Amino acid sequence: MLRNRNFFAMVESPLLGRGRGETSSPFLRELHRMTSRRIYIGAAVVLPLFLIGFMATIFGSGQMEHIPVGVVDADNTSASREVVRSVSAVPTLDVRHHYADDMAARAAVQRKEIYGYLSIPSNFEADMVRGNGVTLNYYYHYALLAVGGEVMSAFEQALLPVRMAPIVVEAVTLGATEEGIETFLLPMTSDDHALYNPSLNYSVYLTLPIFYIMFQILVLLVTLYAIGIEGKEGTGRAWLEAADGNILRAVMGKLLPYTVLFVAEALLANVVFFRFVNIPFAGDMGLFSLLCVLFVIATQSVAVLLYALLPVLSFVISIVSMVGSLGATLSGLTFPLPAMSPIVQYAALLFPVRHFTVAMQQMVYFDGGFTSCYLSLAVLCLFPLIALLLLPRLRRILIRRRYDTLE
Repeated sequence: MLRNRNFFAMVESPLLGRGRGETSSPFLRELHRMTSRRIYIGAAVVLPLFLIGFMATIFGSGQMEHIPVGVVDADNTSASREVVRSVSAVPTLDVRHHYADDMAARAAVQRKEIYGYLSIPSNFEADMVRGNGVTLNYYYHYALLAVGGEVMSAFEQALLPVRMAPIVVEAVTLGATEEGIETFLLPMTSDDHALYNPSLNYSVYLTLPIFYIMFQILVLLVTLYAIGIEGKEGTGRAWLEAADGNILRAVMGKLLPYTVLFVAEALLANVVFFRFVNIPFAGDMGLFSLLCVLFVIATQSVAVLLYALLPVLSFVISIVSMVGSLGATLSGLTFPLPAMSPIVQYAALLFPVRHFTVAMQQMVYFDGGFTSCYLSLAVLCLFPLIALLLLPRLRRILIRRRYDTLE
């Protein structure tokens, strides 16, 4: 009976890190843990693949169309119905509801049943015929900036001919020609050119950065959980012993399977977005792939750094979730970083996603090469070096078994 126990101990010791065979490496040990627990497969494989598919399809044609709006027609004449038809003809808007008064329409906007409405006053047609001033009011939901901006532009586009109609009729009556009327109404014309995104496609400038902002949250959480669960389950010493007491080898061996997996998923996302979603990219794909590799490693390094400072898994997961969420703002995607306060601008330098976004924009939108983004690449290389400084502290935590304590 004693021999049987010794036999099983010899078999299990490489996996647990007590032996010194080839299978005692932290890399193989982590591969076993990774493939034997569904939480790793779900968080490191299923969720990233779902995120790729989600971001590839969420924007549809790339433009906002059929935004639900309403109409309050207090006049109900042929002229007011013509205005409603003009609004309905704009692809951006979809007139779904007619309301009896402004209060009902405003309540619908507050419930987000519609995102704006047009209010046509009573005596609209009569005032137009008499040449009296007529005011058409339109309201839109501007708490959502992107939607509100689109609704506002669509209303302006639809109502511009209506606004010019009385002037055109009066000018024709006085004998003016069509060319003269156009010159009088539009003395200056604009020639607009949308640089880097001529089709005004939302997916061109949103799909890629939003994916990597959400992707970095998964990388942070998976990396943190893979390290923190060792302390939670009391297997930190066995993990360290599997690397012969070398904390650098232990950390690199544990994170290498996830690094390879996350890099492969990032490269797959690039293929999907640039080839199938047709996001324009004229830069060096090899350089962009290098940027993705450095971004994954830098993000993992932040997770290692945070756990070494705060070895409380439940607490540091909350911190990491906050850090990942702040990446959307501090990356400069939702609001330009130069317009923020100087303190926030300096704080953004602590987030790898900020440097990734700057380099990504240079490559994707401006066809920039190495000379335009080398600084961002260099900063991403600093995050692993900073994490190296805290590896001795992490080793002491594992040896002393002082998990889930801030002391």
